[in-house]
Amino acid sequence: MAAPGTPVFAAALTACALFAAAPASAGEYRSIGENGTLLYDAPSTKAKKMFVASRYYPVELMVNIDQWARVRDVAGDLVWVEKKALAELRTVVVTAASAEVRDKPADNAVIVFRAQQGVALELAESNGAGWARVRHRDGQTGFVRINQVWGL
Repeated sequence: MAAPGTPVFAAALTACALFAAAPASAGEYRSIGENGTLLYDAPSTKAKKMFVASRYYPVELMVNIDQWARVRDVAGDLVWVEKKALAELRTVVVTAASAEVRDKPADNAVIVFRAQQGVALELAESNGAGWARVRHRDGQTGFVRINQVWGL
């Protein structure tokens, strides 16, 4: 057995932590709960800070370890966030230059509003038929094509 404080012991401890990590369910999404949430390159507040996420920013849960979650963002980046910073609220982010949100899930339905790329919308429901019902933070609701958003 390796002695505490040695590189071999540290490597063994890291390996044990990785095996104990619980993978999240595939397609399990959350959103960032507070403005200015730091995302890190490792599960520690002493790790390198990668970027700051704004409130409602959607992330996909990949791994859970103690108080930390490894998440994937819309750009595909894998980073760590403290679990306490995650909200149960489901959001999606517009990936198209402009997404048309309609009053019904149909291409010929009336456009209720347009959301620009990068705008987060609350996910009300996804019908599995290519549309998702969303709500803008100002209260407007409607249906957006799922190929115009990320977070489903």
